[in-house]
Amino acid sequence: MRNVAILAVLLGLLIYPATASAHAAPPACTLPTPSTTQPGYTVADPNCDVDGTPFVPVAGSAVYTGILNGAAYRLEKPSGWNGELVVFAHGYRGDGKVVFVSNPSLRAHYLARGFAWAASSYQTNGYDVGQGVRDSYALIDLFKTRTGHRARDVYMAGESMGGHITAVAIEHYPRAFVGAMPVCGVLGDAELFDYFLDANLTAAALTGVKVPFPADPAAYEALVRQELPKLDGRWADVVEQRSGGTRPGFDQAFAFWSALPSIPPLTTVPFLFGLYPGLTGGTENIADGNVTSNRFTIYQEDASPWLTRDELRLNRDVLRVDRTARPSRDLTGIPKVEGRPPVPTLSMHTIGDLFVPISMEQVYAQRARANGVSQRFVSRAVRALGHCEFTQPELQRGFDDLVTWVRGGHRPGGDAILDPRVVADPRFGCRYTVSDRPNFGAAC
Repeated sequence: MRNVAILAVLLGLLIYPATASAHAAPPACTLPTPSTTQPGYTVADPNCDVDGTPFVPVAGSAVYTGILNGAAYRLEKPSGWNGELVVFAHGYRGDGKVVFVSNPSLRAHYLARGFAWAASSYQTNGYDVGQGVRDSYALIDLFKTRTGHRARDVYMAGESMGGHITAVAIEHYPRAFVGAMPVCGVLGDAELFDYFLDANLTAAALTGVKVPFPADPAAYEALVRQELPKLDGRWADVVEQRSGGTRPGFDQAFAFWSALPSIPPLTTVPFLFGLYPGLTGGTENIADGNVTSNRFTIYQEDASPWLTRDELRLNRDVLRVDRTARPSRDLTGIPKVEGRPPVPTLSMHTIGDLFVPISMEQVYAQRARANGVSQRFVSRAVRALGHCEFTQPELQRGFDDLVTWVRGGHRPGGDAILDPRVVADPRFGCRYTVSDRPNFGAAC
């Protein structure tokens, strides 16, 4: 679900030839082949990245590629394998009809530490979390089939939508994994779409522009054009409170995201406006009904629980939308995240992310606390503006601490993301930020 990935959106078992070795010639790239399971889809060659770069082994590792039931996959096992496997789930890739597999950000680190890894393209694109869970889980048995060795322990990791997949996978298959690392993840399931709804309907209410739900995509851009000149700092304040609360770096984050064009086809409006759930029926076209609602939402412009006259007026004027469907308890539609991690789960989120905001971490932490399993969840904040904008040292530290937790039972440190005073502290996020980002604001 990285910005670049979004803007660049471009049976049985079918196995590509033999395992590649470190000394083999780079594979020749082939054209996408028709999917055997999803009509209208094609599957990109797993031996090559979409830019034509061949997928080759690292430092003597063995790589295995192929297509399993319409999903491309990659497996890589280091020469000094420690018997453990990381299953990696990628993020949202738009609604295109070509699926492709890619490497995890921590590929080199996994291999250096002796971990094998596996990744799937999934059979579908779109916000199809259930399919991502099924195809990712299938990699565990596939790893044994292709390598001849069953992994002793399996970790689940994912970014963005892959974080949603990770959270659902460990709950759906609780005995399959020993640890999980979702980063920049949609850990609040449909509450992400509630946030998109809130941002757009409060902009309409504050400017007096009548934006309906559902909205006609052909007329929507003109409505946004009416809103933009009338928006002021009050809307930014509302977005701040709905995306995680008062916190450092928000002014820079709001400016950063407001300057970005939205996703196709609404690339002529600021980022958040193109995410309005009223344009897709409220389920990202993955199921019938509307899973978004603001019926009981109280909008605020600051951290005070007492509503000002302006806040009362906003809550009176905003269009209220009620859901007609809810997140599913299986792998259909938008799967629900219960917040019951059965294994140690270490998550990371950037403070300035306004695509998948840090409020998703707070939702998950609240659910885990309500379920009495807070001890199995650790959340870390990183001072950056972008979506999934982590450095390698930040990700490596997180993964290493998760592994130590799983092996030794000692819960690592994290940030108190449910304490508003901690979140609002000017140094919030400094503890786990390895590299200062100049565009974030004050350095640690």
